[in-house]
Amino acid sequence: VQLQASGGGLVQAGGSLRLSCAASGRSFSSYNMGWFRQAPGKEREFVSVISRVGGLTGYADSVKGRFTISKDNAKNTVYLQMNSLKPEDTGVYYCAARSGLYYYNSNPAQYDYWGQGTQVTVSS
Repeated sequence: VQLQASGGGLVQAGGSLRLSCAASGRSFSSYNMGWFRQAPGKEREFVSVISRVGGLTGYADSVKGRFTISKDNAKNTVYLQMNSLKPEDTGVYYCAARSGLYYYNSNPAQYDYWGQGTQVTVSS
């Protein structure tokens, strides 16, 4: 499956952005989808995950209550709605796909396919 992330940009603290990740190729509904981010000089970190059919979600503690992940299998797209953004949310955001029965996995090494990343910059 090929993934294309978009929607990043520059926003002031407290603002919002919605990231999209469009998939093509093999059946999108077969994959659990995750969002990760990477700040300069830091490891790639888990942000959020959603199950194959979209009924189950998980979030990193740092974004819980501010970010919402959703999945539209008819459009082959996963979204990340980011509200109340903080400067520490700055980084390159990546979407990733993983097959498997259990949806929750925060380890980037366990994901099979990756998008190219989209830059999110939050100014203070």
